[in-house]
Amino acid sequence: MAFEPPPRLVRALGEATRDAATDDWLHRLPELAEEAVARHGLTVERVQVPGGRSSLVVLVRTREGTPAVLKLVPPRSRPDSERAALAHWGGTGAARLLDAADGALLVERLQRDVSVRSLPEAKSMLEAAGTLRRLWVAPPGGHRFETVAERTGRQAEAMAACPDPDVRVLVGAALAAREELLGSVPSEGGELLLHGTFRQSKVLAAERVPWLAVGPDPVVGEAAFDLARLVRDRVEDLIASPSGAAVTRRRVKRLAESLDVDPERLRGWTLFRAVESGVRALRVGREQDAELLLEFAGWV
Repeated sequence: MAFEPPPRLVRALGEATRDAATDDWLHRLPELAEEAVARHGLTVERVQVPGGRSSLVVLVRTREGTPAVLKLVPPRSRPDSERAALAHWGGTGAARLLDAADGALLVERLQRDVSVRSLPEAKSMLEAAGTLRRLWVAPPGGHRFETVAERTGRQAEAMAACPDPDVRVLVGAALAAREELLGSVPSEGGELLLHGTFRQSKVLAAERVPWLAVGPDPVVGEAAFDLARLVRDRVEDLIASPSGAAVTRRRVKRLAESLDVDPERLRGWTLFRAVESGVRALRVGREQDAELLLEFAGWV
């Protein structure tokens, strides 16, 4: 069958700064998919559409007839890092890694059309937080995962270069929050292996347990950094609500309490991550997304 990349993937890769490796990967993607299918002896069912923004997802069956997902990831999305994190978790809290080679991941298939977002808001937050807690483990010895300081350092440089004068106050506050957070030690102790891009849509229904996480962009650091992305979930609903600011502040408090995280550290990382995402959305022309994210950041 044809393994043409879905338009959503092409569009998302085009929004970021292009590089030769990504262009080459996208051009060779049909060939790479065919090679991975043959290498693992898979039977292809279909390409997942619209699919993700950073990978090609193919629904397959193994030689034994087991449902699985073949995921092909461009080099800049750190497939080796995702592989290492999934292997370290070993199926606890996240989809189980079945095999991996050359940027292709063969992963346990979950119900991709059923995420915790399908639940009422309070229940979805509870289930998502419970899943996230299971992922927070000590990283393997001698790991090569990016740290929160490294990742946010790159992001901070891009944020500081934002030319929009209306956003500079928020950028300044976010950068100051990052400096303060990195300059102090969280009360909950040592560094953990984090999902890195956790939100409700990353938690899918499973068979062996009710919910499992997918699609990590793993990073090593404090728990509050990981939880910060969950705080702004359903941001469009928060912005549309007349009590959105109050709901946001309560959400920070409740999530911090439920996962034993310092609420002020969670607030600081929530501010930084919202502003970073808003500035990035501005940079690639997603003005509506940027407006929502920056308004949310102003509430934190």
